[in-house]
Amino acid sequence: MSIYWDGQQLQPEVEPLNINGTVLVPMRGLFEVQGAKLSWNNASKTVTATKGDTTLTYHIGELTANLNGQKLPLTRPGQITKGYTMIPLRFVSEALGSTVKWVQSTRSVQISPSVDYNTSILWGVNLRSSPDSGSSSVSLEMLSAGAKVHVIREVDASWLEIRTQDNRTGYISAKPKYTDYTSPTLIEKQADELIAYGKKYLGTPYVFGASPDQTDTFDCSSFVKRVFQDTLSIELPRVSYDQANIGKKVGIDELRKGDLLFFSARGLDIGHVGIYAGDNQILHTYSKELGVHVETFDSQWKKRFVTARRVF
Repeated sequence: MSIYWDGQQLQPEVEPLNINGTVLVPMRGLFEVQGAKLSWNNASKTVTATKGDTTLTYHIGELTANLNGQKLPLTRPGQITKGYTMIPLRFVSEALGSTVKWVQSTRSVQISPSVDYNTSILWGVNLRSSPDSGSSSVSLEMLSAGAKVHVIREVDASWLEIRTQDNRTGYISAKPKYTDYTSPTLIEKQADELIAYGKKYLGTPYVFGASPDQTDTFDCSSFVKRVFQDTLSIELPRVSYDQANIGKKVGIDELRKGDLLFFSARGLDIGHVGIYAGDNQILHTYSKELGVHVETFDSQWKKRFVTARRVF
């Protein structure tokens, strides 16, 4: 028995099991090929898969799974065989939005992605032959603003694999400037990349009024502007009080990694900005002694906190 995903044959780690018409396959490959993020709790033998707004939770051995809070029945429970966690192919694939077809003539299972062209191109972007903007990647065509595409998968924080309405496949930038596509997993990847890039400048000297056109020195807002521009192509205003008008306002109890934090400073209602780095940490600069650094979002900062804005 062969298994195909979108026309490409899969090579499972172990031979699939066909038990009274229910095909069981190793779980990791099945989830990942369909663009789902997988977590596994070995103690409870529970797998959780997230794909966009879909969350599927399943406890191995049970005849029901949880899909976005709703219980769904399985025709046969998953099981652990020879050290591999085997799960029902049809149930998992359909729960993740794919279609499954059994082809008797070739004794093969065909899994096809559900194709919905609901992602809009916001800014002209190159459709590339590989997830790379270097010389090894060929530009297949320019997708114009207003075009609709189907997102096959998130490659990483920077790239999406997509299908066009004329059935061409390739890769486009995942930066918010280019499409209206978003998902919790992409936001998490982009936030991690944003913070990691900002930390490359740890210790860079603080100079008030530093030009955002260079990276030898920063002030608080030129640092934030440069990090967002370089990682996500998000163009922020130059100064903090103007940056505080961009994006969506969020409460202090709603913060997620990558949000902008604004504080009173120098007698101004808003005179300082930093990036929320997760785990109650701020990535920012304001001190000639420390330069760019990370510190705790403690009571001292919370007393001066004014607002937070989410820009992606």
